[in-house]
Amino acid sequence: MLENPPPCPKCSCEYTYEMNALMVCPECGHEWVPAEAGTEGADVAGEHVVKDAVGNVLQDGDSVVVVKALKVKGSPSGIKAGTKVRNIRLVDGVDGHDIDCKVDGFGAMQLKSSVVKKA
Repeated sequence: MLENPPPCPKCSCEYTYEMNALMVCPECGHEWVPAEAGTEGADVAGEHVVKDAVGNVLQDGDSVVVVKALKVKGSPSGIKAGTKVRNIRLVDGVDGHDIDCKVDGFGAMQLKSSVVKKA
């Protein structure tokens, strides 16, 4: 555990905490690796890198597999683990939802890259 965790690079909140290898901001929900804090400025100026749950870099048009069951509002059943999603599109979404896709049986939705892995 870090004695003085760094402030959030997105909202400058000072109440960040460590969760496994990530730093987490309780106010905006931003998660980052402390070693990458200096490289986040490069993402803004250059290319935005999106990684899946196991660290593979995702690109537009990739196929991914959902790694854990997801609840869907307004649906009696959610998305099961192992569901394959084809032709994803990477977006700068809200609350960490950075994948725009169509899931068979559910339609268009946004997913977090932390709940999928590259197929």
